[in-house]
Amino acid sequence: MSGRRPLRVLAYTDSSSVGGAELALGYLLGALAPTIEVGLLAVDRDVGEAIGAHRPGVEIQVVRAPRGTHDGAALVAHLGAIRGFSPDLVHANQSWPWACGYGELAALLTPGVRVLAVDHLPIIGAAIPRRRLIARQRLARRLNAHVSVGERSARLIEEIVGLPPRSVDSVPNGVPAMQVESSSVRLQPQWMTAPAPVIGSLGRLTDQKGYERLVRTLPHLPEASLVLVGDGPEREALQALAADLGVAQRLTITGWTSDARGYLPTFDIFALPSSWEGMPLSILEAMHAGLPVVASDVGSVAEAVSDGETGYVIGAGDDAMLLDRLTMLLSDPALRACLGNRARVIAHERFTDTAMAARYEAVYEAMLTPRAGSRP
Repeated sequence: MSGRRPLRVLAYTDSSSVGGAELALGYLLGALAPTIEVGLLAVDRDVGEAIGAHRPGVEIQVVRAPRGTHDGAALVAHLGAIRGFSPDLVHANQSWPWACGYGELAALLTPGVRVLAVDHLPIIGAAIPRRRLIARQRLARRLNAHVSVGERSARLIEEIVGLPPRSVDSVPNGVPAMQVESSSVRLQPQWMTAPAPVIGSLGRLTDQKGYERLVRTLPHLPEASLVLVGDGPEREALQALAADLGVAQRLTITGWTSDARGYLPTFDIFALPSSWEGMPLSILEAMHAGLPVVASDVGSVAEAVSDGETGYVIGAGDDAMLLDRLTMLLSDPALRACLGNRARVIAHERFTDTAMAARYEAVYEAMLTPRAGSRP
């Protein structure tokens, strides 16, 4: 990007809570080159500050969250914020395919601004009104570029939104490549009365993550314990199911913690039998921690987890396969170590925040470089 003034990028999120998409954006902003002038536009102060904390000094603006699909006042507020920052490019961080419409439209209405939509979670079959589907497609086709978190996710986004084939680029997620120290978090004895080894997972306790399926494996894995680091609406149901199955003493749910990643060294296996995903940060964090991963073949999970090399990819909803792979790993510590070591190597090679930032910087450059024959 030599020969130009510093690139000005305004990241936009309309999320009301912090999840994987917001964490990924925070990691990205923290890893972008210091020569890039970065701003952040959010509709929730806490979300904006959580994301912005990854890049000290970032300018954070907050506008009112839109109410419905015809909120003219919210659009005007978005326009004012974007024009006030005067970005070269707006990076719209979509937590699902129907997000960020107001920010994207306001950016399109701002002369000289390029707009990038980044999709984190392809969801097939969502009940979206037809009028909204058509409006989303029309808006999406006017944007300058589209990215998703993996090749398969990119193809799914094209299908969901109705974009031309191969029009969505792939930029894999990445996480900081720091080593997780084994002493960072230790399970308290009163939490864990059942013997090791430990099957663990990080994430919000929702039906998306398939944690009920993990609880149902416990009666067949008498030597193992299950630790779920997180909280969410399914917590009580999971605890009740464990009690009904007679395995409550082998299930630990930690609740929300700011140091979820610190629990990874206490696990022997990381498992995430989700029903849908993009490229979960928790899987990448587990790989960095040297854990073998068992995860559903949804979204771009199989682009991170190499079946038989760094863990196992199972069919979504295939409980028999889930139990088989967990049994295999629990019975063979040497196999766990071999797969986990290879996972760590691949994570450091491919799935770091710096690698992700370099890919996005290349996307930004391509968006701002005039094509041959195009008008200035």
